[in-house]
Amino acid sequence: MRVRTPWVEALREQQRKGTDPSTPSGGKQQVLSDRKLAPKRMSDSFHKVVLPLAQDPWLLDTYLNSSGHIRLGTIFMDLDALSGVIAYKHTGEDVTTVTASCDRIIINSPLSEICDLEISGQVTYATGRSSLEITMQVAKAPKEGEKIKNEDVLINCAFTMVSLDPGTRKPVNVNPLIIETPEEKRLYALGERNSKVRKERNQTSLIKHTPNDLESDLIHSLWQKQLQYHDPHDPMRQPPNVHFMDHTRLRTAMIMQPQFRNRHQFMIFGGFLLKQTFELAFTCAAAFTHSRPTFISLDPSTFQNPVPVGSILYLTSTVVYTDPPLIGAPGETVDENSEYTRVQIRVDSKVRDVEHGASKPTGQFNYTFSVPKNIRVVPRTYQEFMMYLDARRRAEQVRDSIKEEGLGLGMKAAEESLTE
Repeated sequence: MRVRTPWVEALREQQRKGTDPSTPSGGKQQVLSDRKLAPKRMSDSFHKVVLPLAQDPWLLDTYLNSSGHIRLGTIFMDLDALSGVIAYKHTGEDVTTVTASCDRIIINSPLSEICDLEISGQVTYATGRSSLEITMQVAKAPKEGEKIKNEDVLINCAFTMVSLDPGTRKPVNVNPLIIETPEEKRLYALGERNSKVRKERNQTSLIKHTPNDLESDLIHSLWQKQLQYHDPHDPMRQPPNVHFMDHTRLRTAMIMQPQFRNRHQFMIFGGFLLKQTFELAFTCAAAFTHSRPTFISLDPSTFQNPVPVGSILYLTSTVVYTDPPLIGAPGETVDENSEYTRVQIRVDSKVRDVEHGASKPTGQFNYTFSVPKNIRVVPRTYQEFMMYLDARRRAEQVRDSIKEEGLGLGMKAAEESLTE
C-alpha cells in the first residue's frame, strides 16, 4: 500500500496538470464536511504481517547488518508502513493520513535467535478529531494456534497519525472509537495520557519558557565544572571520559529519490526518514563512545514538515545527554562509577530544494542507546545547555512511562540481544 503508481506515470500526470506537488492540489475541499463518522472498534483496524526471516534467507539478507544483527532501521520502516495500513483501515481512503509523531519505540525483550517476526497493531486512541494513536508490537511469530507471550515481544511502540483533506491539507475529523473490554480501556487510557504529555511538553518547552529553578542550578553547576577544566591552575582537569557536546556532532546530506516516496507519490515515506536518522544516531553514538551501541528506545519525536522527492535532506546528530550525567541536580544522586551509560542522540533534520533556497525543519528524532562504558557529555554554550535540559526532561518522561507500563529492557540484557 505504500506505493500504488509507478513513478514515471505519477511524474507524467503531474507534468500534464502543471501542478506543484509540494502544495495542496487546487486548494479545493475534497472531503465532505457532513460525512458519516460512525464509531469503530479497535479490532476493526487490527492488522498483522509475518516476516519469515527464519524461513527465507534472501529476505533475512535485507534485514541483517555486517555483524549478523537485525537492522532496526529496516524494522522501523516496516512499522511506519504498517501504521499507514492500520490508519486507512480506520479512516477510509477518502482522506490523506500522515505520520505526525512517533511517541515511543521501546525494546521490551531481547531477541536471542533469528526467527520469524510478527508485526501487528491497531488504532487504540481516537476521539473523533483529526488525530489517532496506533499501538504496535514486533514479536516472535507464534506457532499456529498459540498466542504471543509477553517474553516474546521484542518491540512496543506508538505512532500518532493525522488525517487531512487531500485538497486543502487541513485536518479533518475521523471515526471515534468504541471502548468495550478492560484491555481496550487500558490502551485508550495510555493514548489519552500520551496526548496529555504531548500537550504539556509543548506548553512547557524551553522555546517558550525559561528553565525552572532546579534546571537553572544544574546549568550553573555544569558551567562551573567546565570552567575548572579550562583553568590551568585548577587541579581538576578534564577527565578522559568527559567530552564537550560540540565535539560529538555528525552530519550528512542526501538527495531524496522517488524509490522512497509514500503512497501520495511526491513526498518521502516517513519510515525512510526513521531509518536514516536511526543509522546516523547509531553511528554518532559509536563514534562518541568507541564501542558498539545497543538501541534502547526512540523517545517522543516529531515530523514537522514533509520531505519532497528531489529535495536535499540534511541530518545533524548530536550527543545531548548521558545517564548517569556528569553532575546531578540538587538532591539527585549520581553513580559516578557506572558500568553502563545511556547515551541520548538528537537528530535534527531540514530540507532544501536542489537550488538551495530556503530551508525547512522536517523533524527532530531522539534516540537512546546503551554502551558498556563510563562516558559523559557536557554542554558549554547556551544553545547546548537548552538541548541538554530538553534531553534530560525526555529521559525522565520516558523513564516514568516505562516504569508505569512495565516495559523496557535492562542495559545488560539489551547488550545480549540480536538487534542493533
